[in-house]
Amino acid sequence: MHHSIHDRPKNSWRRLACQAAAASVYVAVGLSIFAGSRAEAGDARAEAAPAAPLPGMSGELRPVRIGYLREAVERPAPASRLDMEPRDAGIAGARQGLGENNAGGQFMGHLYSLGVANGISSEKAVAALEKLYQSGHNYIIADASAETLLKLSDYARGKDIMLFNVRATDVSLRQEDCRSNVMHIVPDRYMLADALAQYLVKMDWKNWLLVHGSMPDDLAYLEAVQRAAGRFGANVVDVREYQDISGGRRDDVGTIPPSTSSKDAADYDVIVVADEAQLFGPQIPYRGGAKPRVVAGTTGLVATTWSRGHEKWGATQANNNFEKDNRRLMLPIDYQAYVATRAIGEAVTRNANADFKTVAKFIHSDKLQLAPFKGIKQQFRPWDGQFRQPILIATEKVPVSVSPQRGFPHASHPEIEVDTLGIDEPESKCRMETTAAAAPG
Repeated sequence: MHHSIHDRPKNSWRRLACQAAAASVYVAVGLSIFAGSRAEAGDARAEAAPAAPLPGMSGELRPVRIGYLREAVERPAPASRLDMEPRDAGIAGARQGLGENNAGGQFMGHLYSLGVANGISSEKAVAALEKLYQSGHNYIIADASAETLLKLSDYARGKDIMLFNVRATDVSLRQEDCRSNVMHIVPDRYMLADALAQYLVKMDWKNWLLVHGSMPDDLAYLEAVQRAAGRFGANVVDVREYQDISGGRRDDVGTIPPSTSSKDAADYDVIVVADEAQLFGPQIPYRGGAKPRVVAGTTGLVATTWSRGHEKWGATQANNNFEKDNRRLMLPIDYQAYVATRAIGEAVTRNANADFKTVAKFIHSDKLQLAPFKGIKQQFRPWDGQFRQPILIATEKVPVSVSPQRGFPHASHPEIEVDTLGIDEPESKCRMETTAAAAPG
């Protein structure tokens, strides 16, 4: 039975919080992170130190090796240094999940470890994946672009490798380019735009001014927002393109360009920004060029998997544990890597002593149930490998709501509210079972 995030009984919240607190009793694990030329070459020898067996336990533990493969790409400097990712972004989240896996895994005879490898190009990333696989890593957390992820999937075809996408939000990866050996923890842009749109419409903020950058990612998010507006009853009153002034004075960044429409734009309730690299969005609307309105999209009020201010459903304990262990706050990429690691741990635990294909089949099935601090149990969609999950609607400091919002029905699985976010099964161009025959694993 699928419950709504809006009607779960209070005692269930307490139960989830207690479960999360119990899971925070970690077995000590270590992690080596490569840097410099070794990491750039895709060296895969970084390995978490084995956890010490618990008192009273005997016998050898079966190793479960998880890889973290990160594509080292250069990104433009954001408008604020606060938006720059720390060096261990994502890896710290995987390490957190590894601790929880080992806390219970040793009772099941499993010992989890984490191997970390980097690649500065798609080719280097594939070479790093090969080394990870040859050293016994079957479950790979992929922190990479869509192009690289597809090349990793091509290498993994026919091998005992399952990839967990924690970075790429490209819709095509869940549609025409879907692969059965790639599971998507990070939501795609359609899911994120739908989650935000539902909230804005629910608040009766239906008239939107869209301001977008010129980068391909910005245009992809813009398309997702326009699609969401049409789906949920919002009205786009004007679309304006922000012209990049790289090298210009910092004081000029963020001024909203004037309308190019021949008719005067109607009034708007919200300025929705499409600026995934955070180059100009954080300055809006403070540099002028538009009316003072709520700002949402990729800045201001955002749809996200995680918030540093999230406190419900055991999230306070999760944030506290992460901050204690890593001396910084948890980011969405950390949360996504954490969920990937826990999904692996849950599947292996539920299929003790089973082979890889049995575990992989379980991950694809509705038998996998996770409750990572969002109030409901979650699993992967069978038709495209996307992780079903509620999406936080949050300011920089606190969540203000959780989507899906009530009142947006859909036909395929009416009892599963989260399927109102993103592409539902009847719309999907991906048929995972068909793809699986061509690309097992």
